[in-house]
Amino acid sequence: MPDQRQPFEAMPEWFVLIDVGLARGLDPAATLEALFEDAMQTGLVSDGLIAQSQAQRQEFWAIREMIPEGNRRIGSVSSHDVSLPLGVIPQFIEKAAEVVAEIGAFRINCFGHLGDGNLHYNVFPMPGQTRGDHTAERDRVKQALHDLVHSMGGSVAAEHGVGRLKVDDLERYGDPAQLLAMRAIKSALDPNGIMNPGAVLRSMT
Repeated sequence: MPDQRQPFEAMPEWFVLIDVGLARGLDPAATLEALFEDAMQTGLVSDGLIAQSQAQRQEFWAIREMIPEGNRRIGSVSSHDVSLPLGVIPQFIEKAAEVVAEIGAFRINCFGHLGDGNLHYNVFPMPGQTRGDHTAERDRVKQALHDLVHSMGGSVAAEHGVGRLKVDDLERYGDPAQLLAMRAIKSALDPNGIMNPGAVLRSMT
């Protein structure tokens, strides 16, 4: 996305975009400056910018909102929409990179909604390669990452749900009792299996 203006001269490893809503009477600029000062003193951040206008705020958000389009243009080997307990997210990010590296050489784009633990963890080919070069590795990458998410108390179906592509994941990682209850409800409401067949649950056998 070369048309997107980068806010920092030196590209940081991570960006955190914070949009605040404050109680009446609090000064947003002073509150954010205090937050940055505390974070810098503890070594959590290296730099920060505060939007000085609505236009600048929209420019910051444009960087975040254009990530999916940038990902689409490159073409991912495997994309993951997961959620994790907030306390294990740093550990997951570190471990996930190791898990992917054991399979092969890839680029990783990890972004999401940190406040609610939702991560879009996408694995991309290295420069000069395409997703087609890694067709044989796609399922290995997906299962390795989903196994890791499950082992850390997370969910492999977060913001975008289960749908058709994650039916096997639901059966692999879902609670058996919950799956049985869901199938019973599905069977009672749709005994002939004509309502969106195969989208979430297979018919009971």
